[in-house]
Parts: sequence; structure tokens; C-alpha cells
Amino acid sequence: MFIEFFAVVVAGVAGFGIALIAHRLTLRRLPDWTAPFGAAAAMVLMVIYLEYSWAGRFEAGLPEDVTVVSRNEHRVWYRPWTFAVPLTTRIIAIDNRIRQTNANTPDYIVTGVILKERWALTFGFQSMFDCAGGRRADLTQNTVLDEEGIPQDVDWFRMAPDDPFLTTACGGGEDNGGSSAQG
Repeated sequence: MFIEFFAVVVAGVAGFGIALIAHRLTLRRLPDWTAPFGAAAAMVLMVIYLEYSWAGRFEAGLPEDVTVVSRNEHRVWYRPWTFAVPLTTRIIAIDNRIRQTNANTPDYIVTGVILKERWALTFGFQSMFDCAGGRRADLTQNTVLDEEGIPQDVDWFRMAPDDPFLTTACGGGEDNGGSSAQG
């Protein structure tokens, strides 16, 4: 966060300097408010750039075995440019580095799920996917498994057969259905 704040301040100083140079090169024909406007415009543009690029920077830092399956795109009135180009505010990824399959029940797979939201801590947990039944259950430390490794007393969530969340988890990290943008 501090680095992004510093980048915005540097952009403001650069915008001020460029506008001041332009003001001097035109022999002071530009209005006096050009330099403060240049600083403000540069800062706003830097903030917009940082807001749009955070998801790509986060994804670029993920290991190979982590696959992004969902991006939440956001449009709001106080950011009118988001109606032209939606802003990604949340990412869901499957972490197959901790993928586990039980020999007794090969259709049930346990894998990690990573939730990342802009300006929030990254949150991770384990989910069990019933690949044959097309459903998912989130696991906690208190989840009890039966003899076959199937969790008891959990809420199962139905999923579409082509849901990238399900296809990526059951396919071992290969996103067979493509990434989805959900709003």
C-alpha cells in the first residue's frame, strides 16, 4: 500500500513538472493553473492504472499450480470509466499444490481455494469437490470425515458441469472451461 501511495505522489510531482515545463516553453501563455492541474491529472491517472493492474500483478505472482477460475468485475457510478472497462475487484483461484485424492473415493478431491480481494488480506481454505456429482463442500478444521474420506455434516453446493471452478479442481489444475467473470 505504501509503494502505491509513493507511486501516486511521484506521478503527481512528475505531472506538475511536465506541466510547469510546458508552461515555461510556451513563454507563460498557458494559464497559471496548468501545473496543479497536471499534478492532479497525473495522480488520478496513476490511481486508475494501479486499480486496473492489481489483478494482473497478483496473478503474475501466482505459482504454476495455482489457476485463476473467477474474476469479479465491478461497475460503479462514482467511477464512470468502469462502465466502459469493468474493474476486477476479487479473484478466486484453485491451489492444486495441496491437491489430495483418496484411493477409496477417487471422485472426491480436496484442493485449496484462494480468495483475493483488492485492499484485503488473501484468504485460503480447503474445499472438497465431488467430481462425479458436480458439487463442492468447504472444509474447516472441525470437519469430520467418514471411513471413505467423505465429510459429514457439511453444506454441499451444486455446480454446473462446465463451471471452471469444478473443471479446474477435478482436472488437476487444467482450466477446461476457461475463466469466468462473475459480477
